[in-house]
Amino acid sequence: MRTRALIVLVAMLMAVAACTNTGTTSQAPSTAPSASPSAAASQAPSGSAASEAPSGSAASEAPSASASAAPVDPSQLKIGVVTDIGALEDKSFNEFSWKGVQDGAKAIGAPEPQNIVTANTADYAANIQQFVDQGYNIIVTVGFLIGTDTRVAALQNPDIQFFGIDQFVAPPNPPNYQGILFAEAQPGYLAGIVAATVSETGVIGAVGGQSDVPPVLAYINGYRNGAASVNPDIKVLVQYAEDFNDPAKGEAAANAMIQQDADVIFQVAGLTGAGALRAACAGGVSGIGVDVDQHASLPDAAECIITSAEKKLQEATSQAIQRYAEDGPQGGAENGNFFNDAKNDGIGLSPFTNLDPVPEGLQEAVDEALAALEDGSLDPCMPTLCDNAETGD
Repeated sequence: MRTRALIVLVAMLMAVAACTNTGTTSQAPSTAPSASPSAAASQAPSGSAASEAPSGSAASEAPSASASAAPVDPSQLKIGVVTDIGALEDKSFNEFSWKGVQDGAKAIGAPEPQNIVTANTADYAANIQQFVDQGYNIIVTVGFLIGTDTRVAALQNPDIQFFGIDQFVAPPNPPNYQGILFAEAQPGYLAGIVAATVSETGVIGAVGGQSDVPPVLAYINGYRNGAASVNPDIKVLVQYAEDFNDPAKGEAAANAMIQQDADVIFQVAGLTGAGALRAACAGGVSGIGVDVDQHASLPDAAECIITSAEKKLQEATSQAIQRYAEDGPQGGAENGNFFNDAKNDGIGLSPFTNLDPVPEGLQEAVDEALAALEDGSLDPCMPTLCDNAETGD
């Protein structure tokens, strides 16, 4: 499964590398949140993964110097985070990656990290460069879309450690750049089991952010396959809003599905998906969150969220910082990508809520599937392949 998925990712990455723009930044580094916790919260692409060096540039060649060893004293490490587009406190992707970096810095005794919140995709390169110019030792960038600029920066600055959340680092792998990846199809599959089990109509829905973002597709197709494992006749409605930051679009998509009898809505669409969950609540159907436990992070939709398909963002980013402090530079041919999946507790489901009682056999079915994902006997990308971008049932 992973080999097929990586081939697909590399092909898509080259297309992303060819069209990503760079520009100037609009914000200086800060530790202060860019939005209040009560805001509806813009969200970075709920899944994002991949990075490829741009073709025809000097940066596409392997670096001429190797990354330096980690400083002897971790307490002197300067750590910066460049978010994806949206808000820092987005109740999901940006926020929990940032929390993980804070946890990691605290664990190694480093100073408080700084962050730059990206307002526009054209700002990626300039935002990264701010931390480079200020002599930062570790730069963490968040999301699939910023991967191209992260790779360029890593190649140009071999003495700085770069971590890319949801960025697949393709060969040649810079020795100072590691992609932090998640097997999104796995928690998607578990969410599909839940959705098909609780559905009374035999119709469920999924709202995606962008149809060209591999982790979004993996989440949704895992969801399809998990649901089909419970009910082969289940109807799965899928709609891509092609937008991560418009809750009105998510609300409209969910409402259209509810009108077609969908009684469970899964969101993989950032702020757009938050709108979908609110529509589920208003429509009296169940919602399933993404990336983190959204029953806790989206209180205005908590009344109908029954679980969330999680990737352990906070833990994964914290562990990356700690690996660098303990072992030095992370990257290169041997460990250019660090995969978080069922084998290392990198994914899972949030606790069940709003299910009273929990349907008989549901927990057992989830546990059985999780064990099969862990031992590799279950492929969550079958029968519908993880790169499938089709809508319908």
